[in-house]
Amino acid sequence: MISKGLRSSAAVAAWLAAGTALANQYNLQPPQSIIAREIYDLHSLIMWIIVGIFVVVFGFMTYAIVMHRKSIGHEASQFHEHVGVEIAWTIIPFIILVLMALPATKTIISMKDTSSPDITIKATGYQWKWGYDYLQEGISFYSTLSTPREQIENQAPKGENYLVEVDNPVVVPVGKKVRVIITANDVIHAWWVPALGIKQDAIPGFVRDTWFKADNPGIYRGQCAELCGKDHGFMPIVVEAVSPEQYASWVAEQKKKMAAAAPDPGKQWTLDELKVQGEKIYAGNCVACHQPTGMGVPGTFPALSGSKIVTGPKDAQVAVVLNGVVKDGKPTPMAAFGKQLSDVEIAAVITYTRNNWANKAGDMVTPAEVKAARK
Repeated sequence: MISKGLRSSAAVAAWLAAGTALANQYNLQPPQSIIAREIYDLHSLIMWIIVGIFVVVFGFMTYAIVMHRKSIGHEASQFHEHVGVEIAWTIIPFIILVLMALPATKTIISMKDTSSPDITIKATGYQWKWGYDYLQEGISFYSTLSTPREQIENQAPKGENYLVEVDNPVVVPVGKKVRVIITANDVIHAWWVPALGIKQDAIPGFVRDTWFKADNPGIYRGQCAELCGKDHGFMPIVVEAVSPEQYASWVAEQKKKMAAAAPDPGKQWTLDELKVQGEKIYAGNCVACHQPTGMGVPGTFPALSGSKIVTGPKDAQVAVVLNGVVKDGKPTPMAAFGKQLSDVEIAAVITYTRNNWANKAGDMVTPAEVKAARK
């Protein structure tokens, strides 16, 4: 009997554990910030209120249908307005709405309180990547999808973090209030990290803000939550929360990298140097649309190999890369890279495209020419 009781207890424990795991799978992500916890608790509270309303309403309906059916000889009652009932079904829903609105209002007010941050980060949405500027530290970088194209094109097995991994994550210290200023360069995007309780639209020409304070070290993943074009699903967000000491080390390392990567304004670039640099820029910014072969996607993205723009006058190609392409008064998928890339990067990628694949222009675009075209 004892053995049977132990087996029953173990079965019940396993059933409860499985139920908890299933609930976590289909519920919101486990909250990792103050705001995320408030959102989670509010979601649970309102869900139970909805369950209570469901049980009462459908219970009453089921009782009325079963106990007042014609087959047992019940006859329909004839009655008209009842003031008490009408007052009750007006006041009771009003009280329920107030009970739901009070905690919801408290949470919304907390979400909007971006005052007194410890760190301020500007996040800018681009088609299709995120740019980050740490305003106090003077650090800037782009964060792009790092999932290999072979996985996206089903030529290799999918990785654990397929389509939610980036080359440069946002790094923040645990326990510090981080204000995120959000905008966009081209179309509407949205900065969304559910575990941290953040979801804010990024709108061109407008500056919005939100905040979070990570409770625990870890990696928290999100995505752009606004349909922003062809590669909307390919611009994930990764926030890495670390200890304050690790954050200080990361900041120092990033500053060293920026200083080392900063181009010498007086450097005299050669054709070969720009081509090498341009190949890297092309791989990180252009390959998704125009393909590694430069042949583009027929009917969607034009080929660069043999293109009249690429093999034509340099000024025309510089203008296209800087400002994008507008056709019939509307922007095309060719985004403007003038705010995303530096003069050196634009000069390098143009030089690379003019001297690669079937293109044999034999010339180069210098950073000085790009700088002059910006004016």
